[in-house]
Amino acid sequence: MSGIHEFIDNEIKSNDVVLFMKGTPQFPQCGFSGQVVQILDYIGVDYKGINVLADSEIRQGIKDYSNWPTIPQLYIKGEFIGGCDIVREMFQAGELQQHLQENGVTVRGAA
Repeated sequence: MSGIHEFIDNEIKSNDVVLFMKGTPQFPQCGFSGQVVQILDYIGVDYKGINVLADSEIRQGIKDYSNWPTIPQLYIKGEFIGGCDIVREMFQAGELQQHLQENGVTVRGAA
């Protein structure tokens, strides 16, 4: 296992919700990352944003790790959920909030 793989593995396992994104939660640098940030902020969940633009090794490493070609990538309790489209569809259907709560993640904005 390479160092970058270990780093990614550790981040995913030590944080309940992790978003690998372009930019930061405060300053998303791509529309898709921004949409996922808006959704997570709206439902009021604590998460860690990891800026793939800060490190090309992470940027490539996360794609290899998940076998998913695009950023952003959302992980909940160590499980890869998906990218922007999947997260948005799950959110609109109420499945994202439900999935978080079922996994013991506090959702402050849950209706």
